[in-house]
Amino acid sequence: MTRSAHAEEIMDDPADDESKDNEKFLTFILSGDRYGIPLLDTKEIIEYQDLTTVPMVPIYIAGVINLRGSVVPVVNLAERFQLPQSTITKKTSVVIVEINDEDSCVDIGIMVDMVNEVIDLKNDQIAPPPSFGTSIRADFIKNMGKSENSDGFLIILDASKVLSLDELSALEEIKHSHNVSQ
Repeated sequence: MTRSAHAEEIMDDPADDESKDNEKFLTFILSGDRYGIPLLDTKEIIEYQDLTTVPMVPIYIAGVINLRGSVVPVVNLAERFQLPQSTITKKTSVVIVEINDEDSCVDIGIMVDMVNEVIDLKNDQIAPPPSFGTSIRADFIKNMGKSENSDGFLIILDASKVLSLDELSALEEIKHSHNVSQ
């Protein structure tokens, strides 16, 4: 389980003298759309590998990986967003994201079609999310970003809501109680 050369290049961006008016985002492709998460939420990027499946978990939990002795759940983001599934290729990656809960910090992997790049966005390039017309739940979207180098918008995700520990646990409890009552 090693970081790819592409991942090293993306994560070790040399622009460390950034202004306070800029924010860095790790961008990735998922079902043909461009998404981003704040770089500060990202721990590392690893190449996709076979996952160990876990029974009786929500369908969007693809499995778990062993990351230096720690069990890390991996969320299939396309499944979580109810988007069409992509074929797993050599570019498929797992982005390890650190989620801070009230009293804990948990690493969760998100499976993406391809990691794209790290971009800097100025405050005036970041806008509130639309209240309609998105293919994913509106509360999953933190902001929209407009890069100078791109024609389209970047959907900036709110990782704490997409990977909400409370919601993931609650969904599992509902599913488990529903299965027991049948």
